[in-house]
Amino acid sequence: MMITVKTFIDVPKEKAWEFWTLPEHIVKWNHPSEDWHTVAVENDLRIGGKFKYVMKTKDESQGFDFEGVYTDVKIFSLIEYKLSDNRTGSIHFNENNDSVMLIEMFEPEGAIPENIQRQWCQAVIDNFKSYVEADENN
Repeated sequence: MMITVKTFIDVPKEKAWEFWTLPEHIVKWNHPSEDWHTVAVENDLRIGGKFKYVMKTKDESQGFDFEGVYTDVKIFSLIEYKLSDNRTGSIHFNENNDSVMLIEMFEPEGAIPENIQRQWCQAVIDNFKSYVEADENN
């Protein structure tokens, strides 16, 4: 069973792709709420390339590394990955005129309720949408 979250972003898919994949942007949007942040990002976006996002609460009371390896990359359309615990996931960039439907699908982690994982991930991609669209208006 996969968890699926999605959002419609009013920017061209090339911009959505760039902001999703470049570390200097990832650290600015990759958090579900204002009490979390991503403090470091490594991202080798190619098949076999590794990624690692170091996430922490701002008070440093909690944190984890989100890391894995890319299993498929199709520029401007698809990213597939396998996490360090062997769960898999994918991000789809579906173009619609000058906008993109971002869809993320992933296998849930067994110890955390699925609704919590879905809410967390939806909050992250909603934050991504806000970040990218705010930049578009500047």
